[in-house]
Amino acid sequence: MSDEINPVINMVVFGIFVVATLIIVFRVSKRNASATEFFAGGRSFSGPQNGVAIAGDYLSAASFLGICGAIAVAGYDGFLYSIGFLVAWLVALLLVAELLRNTGRFTMADVLSFRLKQRPVRMAAALATLVVCFFYLVAQMAGAGGLVALLLGLSGPVATGATVAVVGVVMIVYVIVGGMKGTTWVQIIKAVLLVAGAGILTIVVLAMVGFDFGALLQRAIDASPQGEAILAPGLQYPNPIDFLSLGLALVLGTAGLPHVLMRFYTVPTGREARRSVVWAIWIIGVFYLFTLVLGYAAAAFVGPEVLTDPETPGGQNAAAPLLALEIGGPVLMAVISAIAFATILAVVAGLAITAATSFAHDIYASVIKKGQADPKEEVKVARRTVVVIGIIAILGGIVAQGQNVAFLVALAFAVAASANLPTILYSLFWRRFNTTGALWSMYGGLISCIVLIVFSPAVSGGPKSMFPGLDFDLFPLSNPGIVSIPLAFVLGIVGTFVGKPEADHDAKQAEMEVRSFTGANAAKASDH
Repeated sequence: MSDEINPVINMVVFGIFVVATLIIVFRVSKRNASATEFFAGGRSFSGPQNGVAIAGDYLSAASFLGICGAIAVAGYDGFLYSIGFLVAWLVALLLVAELLRNTGRFTMADVLSFRLKQRPVRMAAALATLVVCFFYLVAQMAGAGGLVALLLGLSGPVATGATVAVVGVVMIVYVIVGGMKGTTWVQIIKAVLLVAGAGILTIVVLAMVGFDFGALLQRAIDASPQGEAILAPGLQYPNPIDFLSLGLALVLGTAGLPHVLMRFYTVPTGREARRSVVWAIWIIGVFYLFTLVLGYAAAAFVGPEVLTDPETPGGQNAAAPLLALEIGGPVLMAVISAIAFATILAVVAGLAITAATSFAHDIYASVIKKGQADPKEEVKVARRTVVVIGIIAILGGIVAQGQNVAFLVALAFAVAASANLPTILYSLFWRRFNTTGALWSMYGGLISCIVLIVFSPAVSGGPKSMFPGLDFDLFPLSNPGIVSIPLAFVLGIVGTFVGKPEADHDAKQAEMEVRSFTGANAAKASDH
């Protein structure tokens, strides 16, 4: 199929997008000197604007490339990713969006440390943020390598590694130059392109089958070696506990994702934060309906055997571009692939600025400088951190080549739900919660989740593992959420009863309660 791919058209379309977005980033970056401008875009975005940007941040390579491939190969089990990713937003809307915006300033740690001991809690929250961002970045980079290798007709680890490096460099430029404002506009543009591109592709596919979804499903059944099994659960996750563990991680993970939580600080009020989530839910929900059609269309018109063939560049992650090639030729493939590339760039830029902000604001300014750092120095440290994060992400993306990116992102969700969500909820809603409970919950959830991932079939012991030649899969589940998430909640409770509250615990708790629910005095937490 690679002989039908036109690398010249692909490169022209890619080049146009990258140049256009870089121009936008440079134009909006003229006022990026202050910490508020660089980290939170000056809090100048409206709810609808931020909602579109959240959708752009959230609809990652996993959503477009990974889910389409997972549905094409595993059918119903692949669609579980779409369902989990969407339902998760109800948790974010109902429990955390407005309360976080009213209480915090730049990062998740602002909320967690509000009434607890600043330095140890900020350090724990920052480490959790960096680990989640690392897992997420690796997933995006893996998708980028496979996608660009497919488009340019390249094969082999050297060529794929080079494409991952290029994506990393462009990401670094976006963030260093544009800060949060530039990153946000890239995400808004990308969200519009992604939903429009997926929508057009969906309409074309449905038109080919007379707008009869049943006929499309029948074609997918006929093309799949699994037959009607692709319409039923159990194809990818025959173990129902593994299935439940994945679903738990997806549903609870979003409300603990640092790069999503950070977006709530780019709006001026808690009400706008809530509005932005409502906008995001609608956009994301419509998009995931498109992935259902596109996934089964890839099974019908491309075929699961092509997507699972080791000779196919990009593998399962190439389902959407190969579908576009099959039904619309090289030009449509170039457009859809450029949109997918835009998706990856926007998400990695959002992750990079989140990780850099967490290091500069929580570790450098609050822990190393003990709250005495100059805001301009914070921004300088954040820019240097972006370069380091970019290099680490490039190396991780090269190692993770060949993995389904939706699966990799699900691991990031498990870490977020285990390390962050229990502490966020306890901080916002449990009056007695104290520093010991926070540290036990965060470190316990983070360490248990990572250890279980390392010893799971995701890393070793099988042909689809990251290291198929090794075998130390002592933990039977691919996703550890069903163990690590409840453990983190329990550790938060036990730690709270073991430890003692701070001297000013009651006063801080009362202030946080008033601020989080009413927004009163929230400006004091917002700016220098």
